[in-house]
Amino acid sequence: MKNKIFLFGEWLPMSYIQYTKKLALVDCNSFYVSCERLFNPKIRKKPVVVLSNNDGCIVSRSTEAKALGIKMGEPYFKAKDIIIKNDVQVFSSNYSLYGDLSRRVMRTLKRFNSDIEVYSIDEAFMDLSNFSDNEVEQVGREIRETVLKWTGIPTSIGIAKTKTLSKVANHIAKKKQSGVTSLIGIENLDPILEKIDINDVWGVGRQMTKFYQKNGIYNAKQLKNKSNTWIKKSSNVLSSRTAMELRGVPCIDLEKTESKRKSCVVSRSFGKRIEKFQELEEAVASYCLNASEKIRSENLVAKAVMVFVRTSPFQKQFGFYSNSRTVDFPIATNNSIEIVKNALSVLKVIFRKGHRYQKAGVMLTGLTDAENNENLFSSAKDERINRLMRSIDNTNYRYGRSTLSLASAGVRKSWSMKRDYNSKIDTADFYCLPTIRA
Repeated sequence: MKNKIFLFGEWLPMSYIQYTKKLALVDCNSFYVSCERLFNPKIRKKPVVVLSNNDGCIVSRSTEAKALGIKMGEPYFKAKDIIIKNDVQVFSSNYSLYGDLSRRVMRTLKRFNSDIEVYSIDEAFMDLSNFSDNEVEQVGREIRETVLKWTGIPTSIGIAKTKTLSKVANHIAKKKQSGVTSLIGIENLDPILEKIDINDVWGVGRQMTKFYQKNGIYNAKQLKNKSNTWIKKSSNVLSSRTAMELRGVPCIDLEKTESKRKSCVVSRSFGKRIEKFQELEEAVASYCLNASEKIRSENLVAKAVMVFVRTSPFQKQFGFYSNSRTVDFPIATNNSIEIVKNALSVLKVIFRKGHRYQKAGVMLTGLTDAENNENLFSSAKDERINRLMRSIDNTNYRYGRSTLSLASAGVRKSWSMKRDYNSKIDTADFYCLPTIRA
């Protein structure tokens, strides 16, 4: 058959045969915990957990906390007895700190190769194909040592021919003292893949795990050796790609350029239930300011804003209420004043007295490049507004968020998220940096 090759028990296109790629997955170890430890040396050997919004669930654990049996995603109140008994250090999420340290880690990685894909706040894929098979593991160690030295964040690095295999390698690296594992040059990966549970394979979620186990597939080796024809017929193309990647055939490219977002959502659960319209108004206005600042930083404008509110579905005695409404702007904008004005007009329509609101949020939709937003109705006034927005952003960047704000966003903000264990460290705010005393 022309342009095809018999591989893995079936005829496949020649395009599957590519040059040997070497992809590294760099994953920050217990990232949120590592960020907190960076400025608090006293807790480096102690069990530490970081909580989600409103101090609800455990979203990051140190190795010592994992050894105590504290589970990922477990509600804080359920683990409180273990935490108190073992003197576990508890912290509320500090996203400004985590975001800044994440950017520093990614900038450090780009010094080794500009071809990286920032996969999440604490993970990135790197292309190491320009290094020989014998060099990649040493390069991985050098990357790990440099990131630790320059940022203070420990990492684990897995290197393999495909993204899925690099995830497997990273899974192994986390358990090694060196923190680096390379699967490059290993011809038979079956003994390694046999030890990887199917639910630990990248791209296999809960539902697919149940499906695979129902069909006798319990580990990565069994999925790798399963007929591609059976996988396509029984599941979907994504599962087929996963299987091919486990066989060392690259099917998922490195996404080097970030695609511009199509929408921007800012939503929070309140630290306490809200009943007054004024407090809900302050929250929605604050979320609008946050969202508009984000899209301006990416040089985008929005065509519409959606506002949504809801009460807790678990407090049935008060009745559940959820509603949302969208309003279009006459002209796409990133003007905070215009966005807040329209959002609050929507809020007045969907607000209902007598409810105890648990959550609210805004979503800016129809995002496009601001440069392509020229229209016949543009005026000198628009340029003045743009200069005002830039001045506000520059001031808030220099002196901290909400230094300049709108009156409708409030001052006291009693509805803010519950953060009883906040470390109050912000590397982007000079006045929040730790003080070293002689």
